Amino acid sequence: MDLIAAVVGAMVILIVALDAFETVVLPRGVSRRFRIARLFYAGSWHTAKAIARVIKPGSRREAYFGYFGPLSLLALFSFWAVLFVLGFGLLLWGIELPLNSQGNGHSLTTYLYFSGTTFFTLGLGDISPMPGVTRALVVIEVASGFAFLALVISYVPVIYQAFSRRELRISLLDARAGSPATAAELLHRNCAGKSAEELRILLRDWEAWCGDILESHLSYPVLAYYRSQHDEQSWLGALTVILDTCAIIMSGIESIPAAYARFAFAIARHTVVDLAQIFGAAPIVDANRLSSAEYTRLREVLGASGVRLLDDMPGGTSGEQRLAEIRATYEPFVSALAQYMLLALPPWIRPEGSLDDWQTSAWDDLMPSVGPTLRAIMRKPSPVHHDAGREPVESYFSPTDMRDH
Repeated sequence: MDLIAAVVGAMVILIVALDAFETVVLPRGVSRRFRIARLFYAGSWHTAKAIARVIKPGSRREAYFGYFGPLSLLALFSFWAVLFVLGFGLLLWGIELPLNSQGNGHSLTTYLYFSGTTFFTLGLGDISPMPGVTRALVVIEVASGFAFLALVISYVPVIYQAFSRRELRISLLDARAGSPATAAELLHRNCAGKSAEELRILLRDWEAWCGDILESHLSYPVLAYYRSQHDEQSWLGALTVILDTCAIIMSGIESIPAAYARFAFAIARHTVVDLAQIFGAAPIVDANRLSSAEYTRLREVLGASGVRLLDDMPGGTSGEQRLAEIRATYEPFVSALAQYMLLALPPWIRPEGSLDDWQTSAWDDLMPSVGPTLRAIMRKPSPVHHDAGREPVESYFSPTDMRDH
């Protein structure tokens, strides 16, 4: 029995150390199914979702999920520490490490207590190892405790730096594509009446953001559980808007080359496919976020903005059919991730009467005149926007504002 306890303890130590190394230090994803961190998050996330289903969808549920990411990270660290203490306690008990303490017999509880004070380097001194070769195990456990503390201290800032980079770009999307962000609104605000070069630069910036999401969320999957600052924003929603926008451009828009969108589409799709695989979210094959009626409405909204979708494509394919073919390459994966993460996917067209987050505040009732002013600011023509040989460009911010103008 003592030998079995020692072997089990040694295995627990090695498995936990490998899992902590792969999760914190190794800068790439691990495909192995049996991992402590993977099992921990699978169990805790499904439990959290089961509790969340009794909460009405909305701000309360999002606030509840907002606690999961940070708390789960602390819980994982604590779980690792407990397993380390348990593993060393079993190992020391199994080899019957001589201890200098009151009493003759030493139970498993005594060894677990000694392992805990050693791992966390408390140095209480009420129990100490007797001289001998086995003291080396105590030194190894002390070193493991220091290394574990160093990993925790270094890991948390890295997580929050990656989170900050992600949220910065998502926050910028509010003014560029509305709240909630939509592909139609992004094209309307950044394409209508403007040079296509501006849209190309925008997509190139988002191409870099998608690459950052791919790298950071594969290396640190816990980031996917961190919710955004506002209820209508999420990393998955932003990825989907970029994919939707690129899909529309690639399906055919007058005066906008499809090449502008191909690179951004490629890295965005790569991101959602890899993340779906990491979280075991099987693609939903029959996912369809855009019906024929909604496509007709999309053409009308974009057409009113001066963005004209091409109807006939080479080979006799209609624009709607071409768009459906492109959507089929990524919608099953974003739908699966949305179902797994309990995140809402963005619509294709901005809901009627919705305001951007920057246009609202908790004090709107106290300042009723501010709302109309903010809505008017962005839809007025700029009096100083002149390029050589070009007429001034009017900037409108939404179809609703266009009707009010």
